[in-house]
Amino acid sequence: MQVENKEINGFLIDEFNQHGLEEGKTQGICPLCSFDRKPKHQKLKCSSYDWERGLGTCHNCNSTYQLHTYERKGASEREYVRPESSTLKAPSSKVVEWFKSRGITQKTLTDLNVSEGSEFMPQTGKEENTIKFNYFMGNQLINVKYRDGRKNFKLYKGAEKVFYNINSIVGHDTCVIVEGEIDVLSLHEAGVPNVISVPNGATLNHNNLDYLDNCIDYFEDKTKIILAVDADEPGTMLRQEFIRRLGAEVCFLVDFKDCKDANEYLVSHGPDELKNAIHISTQVPLENVTTLKDIENELKDFVKHGFKPGFQVGLQNFDEIFSTYTGQFITVTGIPSSGKSDFVDQMVVGYNKNYNWKTAFASPENAPTYLHAHKLMRKTWQDMPLPSDIGTKKWDQVADHVNDNYYFIDMDKYSLESVLRKGAELVKRKGIKCLVIDPYNKVRDSNAASDDVNRYTMDYLAKIEQFCRKYDVLTFIVAHPTKMYKGQDGKMEEPNMYNIKGGGEWYDASYHGLLVHRDYEAKNTKVKILKVKFQNLGENGAECFFTWEPKSGSYIPQVNVLDKQVDGLPWEN
Repeated sequence: MQVENKEINGFLIDEFNQHGLEEGKTQGICPLCSFDRKPKHQKLKCSSYDWERGLGTCHNCNSTYQLHTYERKGASEREYVRPESSTLKAPSSKVVEWFKSRGITQKTLTDLNVSEGSEFMPQTGKEENTIKFNYFMGNQLINVKYRDGRKNFKLYKGAEKVFYNINSIVGHDTCVIVEGEIDVLSLHEAGVPNVISVPNGATLNHNNLDYLDNCIDYFEDKTKIILAVDADEPGTMLRQEFIRRLGAEVCFLVDFKDCKDANEYLVSHGPDELKNAIHISTQVPLENVTTLKDIENELKDFVKHGFKPGFQVGLQNFDEIFSTYTGQFITVTGIPSSGKSDFVDQMVVGYNKNYNWKTAFASPENAPTYLHAHKLMRKTWQDMPLPSDIGTKKWDQVADHVNDNYYFIDMDKYSLESVLRKGAELVKRKGIKCLVIDPYNKVRDSNAASDDVNRYTMDYLAKIEQFCRKYDVLTFIVAHPTKMYKGQDGKMEEPNMYNIKGGGEWYDASYHGLLVHRDYEAKNTKVKILKVKFQNLGENGAECFFTWEPKSGSYIPQVNVLDKQVDGLPWEN
């Protein structure tokens, strides 16, 4: 019974019934082990077929396998190098013995396609004999992780980054995520087959999870995701990012007690205890319910070190008076043509350089989109790209950087609900840390016609705050003032947050408020701090001045001495 739907578990069916099994039957032979059995037993029905989930299980060899091959929905358009999928060389007896000392049998090595081969390792500058962890998606070899005897690692150059053993979680509503390939082998050894590993471990820079971007569709049907990463600081940060991206409601945590990771636990306690540690994993604490034990580590850190420093954009004079945390929103106001949008662009480019944050824009007034992309490209390039630059290495580098770090939400009709839904999707699929709504009056809520402006504004900002806190995103709201007056000198007076439609609600609800004000006669732009919610992050009423540099479209701090130029560009780091 070929399923009518061309999609299973969020994946498009590439080849239905790849093993040529008895279509529509719920019981039949196993394509993995039946051929190894005696002729009289080869046709015994040892396997169960679940055609709706695309999954087969064998009661003889205890294997699970895919009934179909799949194509990923929305797969990346980027072209990647593919490793040669030649016959895999089985590990030597020496390698097998080493794995045995780590509690891993030869059968597990075979099950997970671990091989051996010679490879040039840049760490040693020569060919080395290496263990090869082969990354498959379906039947396609996507990447290879090499490990030599000195514990040097490398991935196949130019190949797509994906999770190791990703095929194992297709058709399961539960999966385990670990930090290394040997941890995958360890859990497989313990009878936990549906386990995957990140390709490059955990680092303190946890924002660039391109392998999660490339595999996000694999998690659409998961109701339980067990995070069994290392119990160190990078592992903790990686765990928090997975929770943010995949959702706390489906994430569970493993306690390896006195052990660093799954393999150490296997060696110390055995396979049964390791399997049990996964079985008794605990759900991430409920949202909106906090006990002291939940926050005790943060409390201890505060007692020891005080307030954590805020994030800065990398503009010397601005950083001296303003910083921020994520999970908050900033209201930016100013009279028309004062440079509000442009300064917000400058800020997100700065956050990208300093922290690798990605940004999504809902900017109806920044159309057409290619002009907005051009602005970001200039700020990243630090110059005006010329026609002769098109197709050069630098053009490709900067264009790829802008493509991979900035996303433009294009809609025929913008609404706050639709923008926040798309923002949540971009958090999960691309890992954005910033969202820009520019301007707010063009991204209207469903009750925008409400006669109670204050109530409408309060509800509007409450929804944004909820989004920021749930996904740990920093949101910028560009808001035009509605009340503007000329001073005695004939110039427009500087607006404040009370001049925005909705008045005091903007000041009360916003975490921070910024004024961007351009003085065309003085040829400078002033940025003034209208509000900081936490005084350790800035100074209310403080201001700084910039010169706008036309070629790069960048704001240059006006200080007595510009101490230094920024070292390198984002795409060079």
